[in-house]
Parts: sequence; structure tokens; C-alpha cells
Amino acid sequence: MSGRTRLLAQGAAALLALPLALSAVPAAAVTGPASEPSDTTHAYTARLVVGSHDRGCSGVLVDADWLLTAASCFADDPAQSLSVPAGAPRKPVTATIGRTDLSSASGAEREIVELVPRTDRDVVLARLNRPVTDVAPAPLATTAPAAGEELKFAGFGRTKDEWAPLRLHTAAYSVDSVDATSAKVTGKDGAAACAGDSGGPVLRGSGASAQLVALTSQSFQGGCFGTDEEQTSTAGVAARVDDLKSWVDATTGAPGITDFNGDGVEDIAVADPKATVGGDAGAGLVRVVYGADKGIAQLDQDLDWVPGGAEANDGFGGALATVDYNEDGYTDLVVSTPNEALGSAAGAGFVDILFGAPGGLGTGAVKAQHLEQGAGTGALLSSTPETNDHMGQALAAGTTAEGRPWLLIGVPGESIGDLAAAGMAIYVYGNTSRSLAQDLPTNVPGASEAGDKFGAAVAGDENYFAIGSPGEAIGANTNSGTVALFSHTLDADGRPTVVGGMDQDNSAVSGAAEKDDEFGASLAMTSYRTSATSGSGTSMLAIGSPGEMTSANGTQRAQAGRAILVRINPDKTWTYLHELRQGEPDDTVSGTSEVGDRMAESLSIVNTAPHAVATTSTLLVAVGIPGEALGTEAKAGAVQVFSALGAAGDNDVWVEPGNGPGLPGPYKANQRVGESIHFTGTRLYVGMPNGPSAYGALHALPIGNVVPGGTKGTVTTYQPGTGGLPAAGKAFGSAAR
Repeated sequence: MSGRTRLLAQGAAALLALPLALSAVPAAAVTGPASEPSDTTHAYTARLVVGSHDRGCSGVLVDADWLLTAASCFADDPAQSLSVPAGAPRKPVTATIGRTDLSSASGAEREIVELVPRTDRDVVLARLNRPVTDVAPAPLATTAPAAGEELKFAGFGRTKDEWAPLRLHTAAYSVDSVDATSAKVTGKDGAAACAGDSGGPVLRGSGASAQLVALTSQSFQGGCFGTDEEQTSTAGVAARVDDLKSWVDATTGAPGITDFNGDGVEDIAVADPKATVGGDAGAGLVRVVYGADKGIAQLDQDLDWVPGGAEANDGFGGALATVDYNEDGYTDLVVSTPNEALGSAAGAGFVDILFGAPGGLGTGAVKAQHLEQGAGTGALLSSTPETNDHMGQALAAGTTAEGRPWLLIGVPGESIGDLAAAGMAIYVYGNTSRSLAQDLPTNVPGASEAGDKFGAAVAGDENYFAIGSPGEAIGANTNSGTVALFSHTLDADGRPTVVGGMDQDNSAVSGAAEKDDEFGASLAMTSYRTSATSGSGTSMLAIGSPGEMTSANGTQRAQAGRAILVRINPDKTWTYLHELRQGEPDDTVSGTSEVGDRMAESLSIVNTAPHAVATTSTLLVAVGIPGEALGTEAKAGAVQVFSALGAAGDNDVWVEPGNGPGLPGPYKANQRVGESIHFTGTRLYVGMPNGPSAYGALHALPIGNVVPGGTKGTVTTYQPGTGGLPAAGKAFGSAAR
């Protein structure tokens, strides 16, 4: 019999509260003394309510975004099995942290949106929808409990005389014996763990020196309210966590994944904006491949739950982004249709948020949220769709450091007054939106001019976001380009605050503003840690100038292209770092600048270890070079992966069809590899919408394949006509998320 079920079979009860409908007030602990409302010693202890008061449990904050608690709290029948599926909980779960007196308003209330269970003990990690920043997490112990040791435990379960106490209670255990995953314990001085205490912290030491040794798991509940008076035993079992620090650190420190159906397995959405739908050429579609072989779905505007209707050249899927916008634990897909006609306004464009759910995208009660100018609230409602606005040509989405979801929509064709294609961007959060443009009286850098195309590129992370204006004239240099920087901090009008801006005439930036540089035509951004004691308030921004003229062998190479790296500091200043470009044939950077390379026409950046200090192998930038000639094949294209830290040539990896990183070959002219690239925490996705397959393809390269000295893995290919994907399409792989 397994250790997870042995005690249950011996007659102890898992410490889940009985159905709370039996109580007049919500159930909330240990039969020991109550904590004073002002006592924050155990503020990291959480009270959990599952469903509509179906169960009550306790837990402990171990990271700003994560709790440790008992798996039995989420098991269907904990008396039979503690098995819990990974992913989003099956029922809503509310966690209250930092509130030792439940009648007060202190602390924070959060929803649990993801479970990562252990399979060897009654333990699960539970991710919160937003971080808790004003309560210090409990540090994990690294030595096992010992027989005879006294440990303190805390919880929000029943007491001797209360079914539903409003205050946290604490008591002491004596350790009887210890095995590999648990410890048998006995409550001291007649104290016992009661129903509702499951998952509560078991601690060594006190005050600031306290360490988390285990979680309360099972108890005979002697003396607890509602327990048979003949049951006097205070014995129980605690699930050890002292040996789980590496697992906790790895889980809480991993980048998030795209998980539309909440099963804990990565999914992928792949756009084909040129696909024919219902006979309408170029209407566009998105194919979703659910992980763990859970099926393939086609999303298009002829589905009754997707706004609009498929029409020729709409370009549905022109840009993609992902975010859990409604904070329910299921990734939501943001899809733009930048060529959509609205009334007589051809090419006005709009954007939709398609919501994830247990059955996949569009299967929940609320399926989509539609965003278009002239409708909704905020800036969207006050705007008017116009011909060739191309709303959604660029998209970015994420959550702020405080956990607030946001969406940034580029509208580069927007006319500002009579200035055609001056451009703007729309920042969406909650149920409102704000416009951002160079004519606003909020110190947005630059001035609106015809053809600026402000919003042609957008990128952001938890701290900041950037908007590119590649058509901006710097002096007499048309299409030189500029970039504006913003913070997610909102001003009194609810609009993001300006951090600053830059162009290549800035003395801190190498090079000079020149005609047709297109500085800001591509952007990528991620947060990172600069030291063990720093938070993730620093951001790395990559800026592409695909039209940049560079020099090689003493010859100027038009449209060779380059990118630069900029560090945005916690104090909202920025620091230029260095450029990324191909150079001379004899330097350390792979490749040589050539006419028409268009290096940095696309960019993607990733921090594969966001909770750790960034290193050359964890902070990576992928640079697309779609105009690269390979051999005699013009515009075959390539991708170059650099570390964002250190010299450009020290850690770069060259990716072309048929070479070492595993991108399938051979290369051919006009494939333009590099125009579609996207990093996740585990893979570099390289789209090949221009062939060699007539339908297009997408290839997923494991991160180890694009890191010098990395462990090579198998490349996964998504190609229509294989793997269950229909043999149809025109430009599959144009975008992927």
C-alpha cells in the first residue's frame, strides 16, 4: 500500500472541511489558541475555499505567486485517492492570504488558477491569479523533521467549539516518526488538527527564523468540533516539504506556457492569414494544436462564436498574442483581423480575445471579447474606424508586475487629423481602453506626421512597453524611425505614463538616424533580474532597424539591417548596451552584412529562468534575417540567436534550413526564413509560410538547440497534410503563439 493512502486505510481522516452549506457562516482551525488580529507572525498562512463553499482548506505562501497546500483539498474523493490533475482547478478556488482575522480587510484575496501536484505525497503547488506582494513567503526548511522534535502548525479549520472560526489558530506537534515523504505527529496539550486545516504550514522555529518543514495532511481529529467524543487521539500525519525546495524553485521559477484548455500541457496556435475560408481567398484562419494529442481545432470568422464573418482578404490571424485576460487559469488567444472592412472603411481592422476553457478555446460560457473602434468603452468607443487604419497589425499582451492583464494594439494606419497614417496604439485593460499617440499632451516623444506609422510594432513585459514608429522622419531623414517607452503605471486619466523615447540621433545610441533605417520596425521585450537581491524590475528591449545601411569590407551595404539592445532600469531610465549585426567576414559574429539582408525585420526575446539572475544562456534574442542569401539562393533567409548579455559574437547561433540547430532543409530562394519567429520558455518557433511546403510550416526548435553547448532535442514540425493538420492553406506559420 502506498504511503499516500496508508494512514487513510488505518482510520485517520483527511482534514477537509465538510460541505460548508451545513454551516451558517463560511467555515474557516487548529484546536490551539487563536492568533491576535495584529499578529503577522503567520501571515503567510492562507485560507482556501473550494467551489461554492464545497470545501475549506489551509495553505502557505511560498512565492509571491504560489501557495503550497494539500493535494487532498482538490481530490475528488481523498479517502480513496489523492490524485489531482495538473492545470486549472475544476472548481473556482479563493485564497485569502495575510488575514489572520477573517472579519478584517487586511491581506489579499486571490483566485487559484493552476495546480502542479506531487505524485508521491499530499502536496500541490497552487498558482495565484495575481501576486501577493505585501506578505513575506515562508522559507522552506532543508533538513528533515526528527523524532521527538517539536513543530508548530497553523490553520483555518475548526476548533474545539467552533465550526467556523474567524481567526487563525496555532498549536504544537511532537514528531513521532519520519519516513521518506511524511511524518507521523501527535498534537501536544490536547491540540489536534481539524477539518479545514489540511495544507496548513508545519514550522520549525518561530518568528523571522521559522522554516516550513511540512504541511498538515491527516488527523484523527480528537477534540475537534463535530468529532465523536470517544475519539480522543490527536495523532496525525504531516506531508514533508523540506526535501522539495528544488521542485518548488523549478516550478515557481519556470516561464508560463500557452495552455488554452488548462490541462498543464503546452498548446500552440498557428496563423495562416492568407488561407481560403468558405471560398473567400485570404480570409484567414488559425489552427490550434492542443498538447498531449488532445486534438486540432480551426478558428475562423465563419464560426458562430467568432465575431465577424469570413471575407476575402480579411487576414484573420494577421497578428497573435496570448494572455489570461479574464484570470481564470486558461490562456486566452488574441487574434487580429487587420484588413477587416467596417462599413465603408476598407482595411479598418479589429481584434478579438478568444477565451480559453476546459474544452479549449471558445468552449466556455463567455467565448470572446470583441474590440473595434466605435464600439465598447474608453478610447475604442470614442475612436472612428477609417479606411486602412489596420487596427491590430501589431499586438502585444501580458500582465503587469501587480498581475493586471493588459493588451496593446497597434493602429499604424490611423489618421491623426489630416495626417494620414500617423498612427496610434490602443492600450486595453479591464473593461476600458486608452489611446496613445504622438499628439497627446502627455509627453509622448515626437510629433504626429503623415506616414509615421506609430504602432507598426509593439512589445512589452511586466514593467514597461514600447511602441515603434518606423516611418518617423528625423530631421530630413524620412522613414528613419523612433521608439516611445511607457510604464504600466497609470496616470490620473487611466493612461499609461511616458518613460521616454529614443532614435538613432540620440548621443547614447550608436549609429545615426538615416533615411529608410526604419528604426522601431520590430521590437521585443522581457523582464529579468540583474542580481540575486534585485527583483524583476529591469527590462531588456531589442529594437530592429531592418533598413539600416552597414559597412562590411569597407563597402556600404544598403538594407543590411541591425538591432540594438537597451536596458530599461527600475528607476525608469534607460541604458544603451550594444548593437547586434552581421559584420566583417573575419569577426566573431556569424554571417556577413549584405545588401538586402533586412536583419532584424523580426525579433523575439525570452528569459528562460525569470526568477534567477539572468545569464548568457537564459536571456536570449532571436533576430530574423529574411533577406539573407544562402549560397546562390536569394532571400532564402535565416535566424540568428544571440545572448542579450555579453558581446554579440561570443554566444550567437546561426539557424538556417538544414544546419546544426535542426531547422529542416533544404533552403530555397524567397523562403524568407526569419520573418516569423517566436520564443517561449522551452522552444524557438520558426515559421516558414513561404515554403518549401505549398501550405507553409512551423518548426519548434528546443531551446537547447539554439544555445551554445546546449542539450540538443528533437525538432517538432507542424505542417498541413501531416500530423492531423488538413492539407490546405497558403501561409501557415505566418505567426505562432
